[in-house]
Amino acid sequence: MSIGIDTALNKHSTAISGGRIMFRSIAHRTRLALAVTTAAMLPLAASPAVQAADQDKKADSDLVIGMSFQELNNAYFVTMQDALKKAVNDMGAQLIVTDARHDVSKQVSDVEDMLQRGVDILLLNPTDSVGVQSAVMSASDAEVPVVAVDAQAEGPITSFVGSKNRDAGYQACHYLAESLDGKGKVAILDGIPVVPILQRVEGCQAALKEYSGISVVDKQNGHQERAQAMSVTENMLQAHPDLAGLFSVNDIGSLGALTAIRSSGGDVKLVSVDGNPEAVSEIAKKGSPFIATSAQHPREMVTKALEVAVDSYHGKDVPKTVPIDVELITQENADSFHW
Repeated sequence: MSIGIDTALNKHSTAISGGRIMFRSIAHRTRLALAVTTAAMLPLAASPAVQAADQDKKADSDLVIGMSFQELNNAYFVTMQDALKKAVNDMGAQLIVTDARHDVSKQVSDVEDMLQRGVDILLLNPTDSVGVQSAVMSASDAEVPVVAVDAQAEGPITSFVGSKNRDAGYQACHYLAESLDGKGKVAILDGIPVVPILQRVEGCQAALKEYSGISVVDKQNGHQERAQAMSVTENMLQAHPDLAGLFSVNDIGSLGALTAIRSSGGDVKLVSVDGNPEAVSEIAKKGSPFIATSAQHPREMVTKALEVAVDSYHGKDVPKTVPIDVELITQENADSFHW
């Protein structure tokens, strides 16, 4: 634009009189002003790089969406998978799902394979928050948005969508302490080292500390599996025959613990986290040792994660964290609850 103005000035302002630069005519001066104003009003064209980036973006119906689960041998994750399939189908997009089977090496390999297959979006449910970092880095290098679902992941993720896990542990253990009238020995059935599990245990411990008559006498890892949790609970009950309460970090583990409690004949109250249909059914039974679970909402969680990932793919600003509320399920409301 400066070249045009300079040319116009050189063409239309040449006469010098009495030490003053004079335009030869008012008409020339008017035409110059109009030319400059018009040039200033013209919109700037998008750069070729920006135009190319916009053209590279696919329609939602053409997206390839990848989801890596920590496991699919669990009603919670099966429910999440079903909700995701429906949401992706409604978009008309393509879905690739993998099951890590709690093996972080397999999960990293699964993600690498999906990236090779050209996924546009990656939803990641980590089996190990730290161990999946290399997979997250690979997706970031490929400029694929990564949204961690249910469990946090290390590395440059786009966003994390998950339950308020500290609240879940706190609510369950507060209810347990109240049910024990604020006194007695309690144990914790721990799980795999991912952020949600750590937060559940943290919330539980915070709740129990509010009761001076409650003491935590044991904490062991049941690996969130029914058989393993049953065996671990049997050992805890043998070591602490006067145990009054038990917190399990998930419902599948708690169902194994329930078998051990019933076999021992002890009076041990059990609380957990998830909202698994089998667990809710047990809680609904009058006189069951299983008295409460802090229920999550897997359908809402995964559909929100998909929404965030698609928004990010299209260049929209998305929140770094999207917390999902939990709901305490007891005998009073168990019949009306479902995922």
